[in-house]
Amino acid sequence: MQEVAQNWLIFDMTRSAFWLGLDAFLGDAPFILFSLLGGVVADRYDRRKILLGSQVIQLTSAFILGALVLFHQVEIWHILLLSFVTGVAQSFGGPAYQALVPTLVNKEDVPNAVSLQSTQFNLARVVGPLIAAVAFAKYGAAVCFGLNGLSFFVVIAALVLIGTRFVRKPGAHPPVWQSLRESLSFINRTPAMKALILLAFAGSFFAFPLLTFLPVFAKAIFARDVRAYGRFLTFFGLGAVLGAVAAARLGHATRKGIRAVASQVVFAGCVVAFALSRNFALSCALLFLGGAALSVVFTMLMSLVQTIVADEMRGRVGSVYMLAFRGAIPLGNVVAGAAAARTSVTGVLVVNGTLLALIGAAVLVFRRGQISAD
Repeated sequence: MQEVAQNWLIFDMTRSAFWLGLDAFLGDAPFILFSLLGGVVADRYDRRKILLGSQVIQLTSAFILGALVLFHQVEIWHILLLSFVTGVAQSFGGPAYQALVPTLVNKEDVPNAVSLQSTQFNLARVVGPLIAAVAFAKYGAAVCFGLNGLSFFVVIAALVLIGTRFVRKPGAHPPVWQSLRESLSFINRTPAMKALILLAFAGSFFAFPLLTFLPVFAKAIFARDVRAYGRFLTFFGLGAVLGAVAAARLGHATRKGIRAVASQVVFAGCVVAFALSRNFALSCALLFLGGAALSVVFTMLMSLVQTIVADEMRGRVGSVYMLAFRGAIPLGNVVAGAAAARTSVTGVLVVNGTLLALIGAAVLVFRRGQISAD
């Protein structure tokens, strides 16, 4: 809901793809700055308490933005600043969350736990835009932000009830730089981890401008209102749920890396086709297929990461992976936004999809051994 209302509000205020890209950049940029530190913190302290702090900050940001809109005081810099603050909270909460999930199940169930995690995330992408589109059209953005703020109370209650089996080793903690060096050393001597991190970076850099530019396609290209934007996100989310379920059924299958890269090539084709489509129904269908393919990509990549890493290093190694995954999103968005301001959103997405397909094909040809050793 926050994503739909905020993106639509920004585009309504500025009529510029650049500001959409900049807001997305500031929301994800903290992962570049703080996620590695967040991984160290996740391996040293109670992951539930870290997550609780992250939720409180995000709750506060949502209520502040809702109040600014409600009293007609909102300016673009308010939105950008709150996006950055929320990103800081997520840069610490994200590694703690990724490290916490595998400790709640037995090792053999980790791939399915990751798939379930992806399923619930993408179900939210289905339900949220539907509610947001109606709420925004009838009541305005402030209600969407207020409902988002209220939703965090449910998350906080769930975290209070969760038990974890993770036990920290006794003794003094090594310096932060030494903890980071241990995780980087592990990645350096593990070819599969290096390949997974590369794929995550490329996938995020070239894939997520598609979602960032959806308000432009809904309003400027198809000349529709916020409901069309909500439908776009809903079809993408429905496809992503299907992809997560498919990945869960393949939780114990081999060759996950090969399947992930092949799905990346399929997604790249959907991006190019969506950029060129001027038929609304066809565009929705392409988003559905693209959502399914992208969900398979990231669910399988994360499943491989979680099964490779030992629990005592899960936060740190996971934070490096998340730095590649989430850190590439703001970089990709700001580059795509700047390029779209000079050319067009259609041209940018065609280029992104083409490059993503070429990267996937190159990995399948030249790095097949590294990603298939699973």
